[in-house]
Amino acid sequence: MRVSELAKKASVTAETVRHYTRLGLIDAKRDPNNGYQLYDNVGLQRLHFIRQASELGFSLKQIEEIFQQSDSGDSPCPMVRDLLQKKVPETKLKIAQLQAHLVKMEDALAVWENMPNGAPDGHSICCLIEEWESTE
Repeated sequence: MRVSELAKKASVTAETVRHYTRLGLIDAKRDPNNGYQLYDNVGLQRLHFIRQASELGFSLKQIEEIFQQSDSGDSPCPMVRDLLQKKVPETKLKIAQLQAHLVKMEDALAVWENMPNGAPDGHSICCLIEEWESTE
């Protein structure tokens, strides 16, 4: 199947298919008659896998490593399990950092609600930011 057909079946864009092909995550053969890239069902299977792995937080580099392990005949499952076990606390930390950032943003908005708009005067850019004090 051609790029557009594969993209449609996998619910991705043709550019996504081309990008993954350039990265070596999926393989294409060249049609000798017209030079089009042709994909088989393995390409479709890999596209579905890439989407699922991405939804779990795996990077394209990690997905490439998973494919390499699988292609060499070794089960990538232990590596996948280990990677995800490391990702869970990393993700929890990111969530905590984002929650703290959100509180800071909400605090700023609450303070700014009562502040007048300032005009740039050569000494000030935006008084809201310059006069805001973090509660850290």
